[in-house]
Amino acid sequence: MLIERTDQLDLVFRVENLTKIYHSGDVEVRALNGVDMELYEGEMAVLLGPSGSGKSTLLNIIGGLDEATSGQVWFKDKELSAMKQSQLTRYRRDHVGFVFQFYNLIPSLTAMENVALITEVAPSPMRPEEALAMVDLEDRMSHFPAQLSGGEQQRVAIARAIAKRPEVLLCDEPTGALDSQTGIIVLEALDHINRELGTTTAIITHNAGIQKIAHRVFSFLDGKISTVETNSTRIAPSQVEW
Repeated sequence: MLIERTDQLDLVFRVENLTKIYHSGDVEVRALNGVDMELYEGEMAVLLGPSGSGKSTLLNIIGGLDEATSGQVWFKDKELSAMKQSQLTRYRRDHVGFVFQFYNLIPSLTAMENVALITEVAPSPMRPEEALAMVDLEDRMSHFPAQLSGGEQQRVAIARAIAKRPEVLLCDEPTGALDSQTGIIVLEALDHINRELGTTTAIITHNAGIQKIAHRVFSFLDGKISTVETNSTRIAPSQVEW
């Protein structure tokens, strides 16, 4: 799916003049400085930029993990920036899947049990076996994290994130701790989920090669989006040059 006419697609996120300021003693750090952004249904977006450029801060705010200092954020017709913490908790539970650089699996649980933790609290989940099959781990369901490679652990984390059928999948450096070959396998899993389920997917990375798999690329610099580019031709994850 190549997104060229975003005006024909349903808007999932709208961000207007978003600012996030952190204070450390007398020092003021502007992690975000007036960011405007839109993401659409079924879109795969890459958020590209150096460390400290604001990518993770933005992802945490649209994911309901953090609050902005000023500005507004909408998820469809709901204003996230006006929600109370209890409302944000329900929003995260019902609508958003998260994938982080480090897998955060529970060591004493098998792959299937790690995924089942999410399916037990989600409103309309898929079966853990189904989620693991989507990331090609049918034969590793009964293995514990210590028995899995880094890439396999990350795919379990992806299966856990998608098992509740989220409308949005937010990924913060999902390949950051992986070598190129393993990273490509993880990108293939994310690409498959985006195409198969139509899940709006945002991937944070500092790896410029990954941007070519996206519909659109948002480049960050000094707390702002410096450019937004549309890929007229997307490449398969297997073609990414690390």
